[in-house]
Amino acid sequence: MKAVIIEDEEIIARVLQQKIQHVAPEIDIVQILPSLKTSRRWFAEHAEPDLLFMDVQLSDGVSFELFQHVQLSCPVIFTTAYDEYAIQAFKNNGVDYLLKPIHEGELQQAIQKCKALIQKQAHAAPQELNALLQAYMQQGQTNRYKEKFVASIRNQWVPISVSEIACFMKESLNYLYHLNGDRYILDYNALDEIEELLDPRQFYRANRQCIINIEAISGVKSIEGSKLLVRLKEPNHKLEIDISRLKSAEFRKWMDR
Repeated sequence: MKAVIIEDEEIIARVLQQKIQHVAPEIDIVQILPSLKTSRRWFAEHAEPDLLFMDVQLSDGVSFELFQHVQLSCPVIFTTAYDEYAIQAFKNNGVDYLLKPIHEGELQQAIQKCKALIQKQAHAAPQELNALLQAYMQQGQTNRYKEKFVASIRNQWVPISVSEIACFMKESLNYLYHLNGDRYILDYNALDEIEELLDPRQFYRANRQCIINIEAISGVKSIEGSKLLVRLKEPNHKLEIDISRLKSAEFRKWMDR
């Protein structure tokens, strides 16, 4: 199966390519296109792929504009940091709509949907699109993310609202840091499990050890090798969180909303 990625951030595109190769190694990424202009030119000269991964907001416009210039029948998996374009995505060959940062589990599910459509030789039949859109709308009407965590301190259970959490940190155990500086033990085996419960617009997986709340960030400093150092607001200011060079562009885009 051949696929094309349309993404204006080179590092984000490469990270997405790596994730695709990890969850679906049979997919061959034949091209990464950085803009609407290059996309129009490429599709004018090449046959459409079996599958298209498309960021919504590009440096020279919104990717939906491509459908005004190029007739495409292949299924599209839209990737974006924003959810306000979901309905329009489903009107433009959209089979799934993934919010950044993209989780491999959700990516794998989206690819499986596309494979099923391709095998049936029906790219987004109207009834299937309507079902997907209806499911999305219902999802938006209910809270899909966790509102509170129950933490432990001095043999007591303490309910803590997600909005009051500065970060989650994996040390000897998994800890929750409150905005007031308190630290609580969480009864979760892995940060991956916690990450799946959080709104990706509010929380970002900085590295293997930490998930941070955007409201808790005091500032971000560039350090050697294009890495980033994230500092949190007081009283959690002593916590310094590294973000790798590969994730720096994605992180900046997540913050710049």
